[in-house]
Amino acid sequence: MSDSAQMPRMEQLEPANGITTVASTEVVVRHFRQILMWPLRVMPGQLEGIHISKHWELLDASDEDFPWREVRDEFDDPKGFQERHYKEFITFLPFVQRFLYGDGAPREGQTSFGRSPMRVLRRCDIAQMRVMLEEQVPPLLLQIAHVDLHFFYDTDIIILAVEFFANDLPLLLAEDLLFKIGRAYPGYWEPSGQGAHCPYRVEWLSATGERLALSDYEDRQKYLEFTCEQRSPNVSAHWEYLLQPLALYLSDSEGPLHFRQIEYHRMPLLAYLSFDDPKVLTRGDFARLALVSKAGPSDTLPCSKKQLADFEDDYCYDRFWDPDDPTLSCRYLCCDHAFVVVGKSSDAYFADSQTGILGQFRHQYFLMNLMAHFQKAALMLFSEWLVVAIGKLDVRELDSIKAFKREIRLLLGSFLRFTERYWFPVVSNQAQVHDLFRLLTRHLDTDRIYEDVSASIKDMNQYLDSDSLRRQANTVVRLTVVTTLGLIATVSTGFLGMNIIDEANNPLWVKLLILVAVFI
Repeated sequence: MSDSAQMPRMEQLEPANGITTVASTEVVVRHFRQILMWPLRVMPGQLEGIHISKHWELLDASDEDFPWREVRDEFDDPKGFQERHYKEFITFLPFVQRFLYGDGAPREGQTSFGRSPMRVLRRCDIAQMRVMLEEQVPPLLLQIAHVDLHFFYDTDIIILAVEFFANDLPLLLAEDLLFKIGRAYPGYWEPSGQGAHCPYRVEWLSATGERLALSDYEDRQKYLEFTCEQRSPNVSAHWEYLLQPLALYLSDSEGPLHFRQIEYHRMPLLAYLSFDDPKVLTRGDFARLALVSKAGPSDTLPCSKKQLADFEDDYCYDRFWDPDDPTLSCRYLCCDHAFVVVGKSSDAYFADSQTGILGQFRHQYFLMNLMAHFQKAALMLFSEWLVVAIGKLDVRELDSIKAFKREIRLLLGSFLRFTERYWFPVVSNQAQVHDLFRLLTRHLDTDRIYEDVSASIKDMNQYLDSDSLRRQANTVVRLTVVTTLGLIATVSTGFLGMNIIDEANNPLWVKLLILVAVFI
């Protein structure tokens, strides 16, 4: 059955969204593609006393039941190396190329030379995602393109990436999918018991249509009890299944690795939407797509006019967009948690999945977003390590001070390695990618976070250096006092042994009197 045959009709969206207007429902997304990226922290971390550089090696890929398999990059097969791979490679600057693809050195040996410090594992048992956005709305079948897990050498960060797509979706439905799909857990619950801002139900399906996992957003007691007991949020069952054999930290599940969240429950995303004529979209439509807000009528805004006064300057990249020029119909929208590409379906270059905009969206723009969100996640993890280290410090306990020094030294070393290996203020000299990366990082505020974390680590390291100098100075003072006293005692006792004055035959009390006089 085709994708379009599985889609609900436009008029069926009215009870799902509570919207009676017809204007938005007449606009159809010819091709809808979304990539969810979920940055996570792998446990244990460095502050637990264990530092693991290659987390992926803890997963037993040799097991036949193991769902993940490492993805071989295209550079391993010269005959299969295509123009798309070449164009993707030359998009980035040399130091970014070494991070993404390695530097061409022998494959065996040190990770920092040769292979890329990034490893990608992929599971191929999940072929479809069946989503029911509301209880009374027929389910929607989405095709899964990739389910990947990205590991990074010498860091405790992993990123789950899930790519799915569909054709011929009403705009309201596409907006609802963008708004609801990427939720790790509900923010709250509706009076009906449904998780708010979440789909009513999500199912992972195999290629044969067999259900592999089911969401449980409606199980309010599960989330309340876990948060109350562990002081940490739980995640929906279908996301927990997707990450197996990794297990949620503090849960009863067992696994070779445990994970916990770094940011809040809304996953960053990329979206590609093609229209017959994207210029029929209103300012309200673009605002909803850029901010990934709730679906609504095209003639309304998702928030106040004051909030959107500088919308075009802050959230839109209009290098190839002009309402009055039919040849410029591609628009990029960006905020801190979303990167959206809108264009014309009949434009061959926009719809080209190899070297066109669609191909760039799935590869160059995905990698650009992956690097930006990885950088932010790593910086937030460094900030968390600092808080934990300070929380453990007790200035009255010598052992606590020594442990604090060790942790800060380790943290400083890790931060220096992160800076040299993974910190890229610029990733490309190509104008479009350069500008989009700067727009994305500006919304993520990674430059400021980097400066704050760097300053905090340097301040702590400077404090440790100052404390060490103070302790050394105190030790020198003590040694000086001891040396001075020893010198006095040496002179006092040696005076009587001198040959200049012969007092050896005098009585003992005379000798003691002379000793006291010399000592004084």
